[in-house]
Amino acid sequence: MDKAILEELYYSEKMSMSEIAEKLGFSIHKIQWWMDKYRMKRRNQSDATYVKRNPTGDPFKIKTNLSKEELELKGLGLGIFWGEGGKTNKTAIKVGNTDPNLITNFIKFLIIICGVHKEKLHYSLTIFNDSDPKEAANFWADKLKINLKQLGKITVIPPQGKGTYKNKSIHGVLIVGCFNSKLRKWIDEQLGLLKN
Repeated sequence: MDKAILEELYYSEKMSMSEIAEKLGFSIHKIQWWMDKYRMKRRNQSDATYVKRNPTGDPFKIKTNLSKEELELKGLGLGIFWGEGGKTNKTAIKVGNTDPNLITNFIKFLIIICGVHKEKLHYSLTIFNDSDPKEAANFWADKLKINLKQLGKITVIPPQGKGTYKNKSIHGVLIVGCFNSKLRKWIDEQLGLLKN
């Protein structure tokens, strides 16, 4: 087995060991043996899954050489995620809020600074049970300039406690984001720099 061919298939073409074995007519154990012989670093399970889901490379491209306005947008987007973003799922970059301007700025951050394609964004809506789902959906579709079909799932919940929640949340909480472990890692690293 030629090392250059193995490196080309595994590193450049991002083929899995089983795909290489099938292509070359060997068992997967033979491919593993050759990789060990050549001391080729293998992808871990997480990296292998990422490559499988993104065969053409990262579905985002972080913008560099930012203008003053783009630097401000980067800072704003990071701040929004820091304050309002979901932190538990390490592959998700999601923000939920009742303010359309905040959501719009986060979407701009994802598209302009992070290079996320619009079609990769996911939207969902959570409303209280005394709000009108259709009215809330139309409100967000109009504010975000998206098709109602893009809005996805609307979750209806009973109000929690007493107070003026309805006036603040009559149109519900809109959640927007995307899923990508590498992009999430980059955002976490950028926030780490801000914390130091």
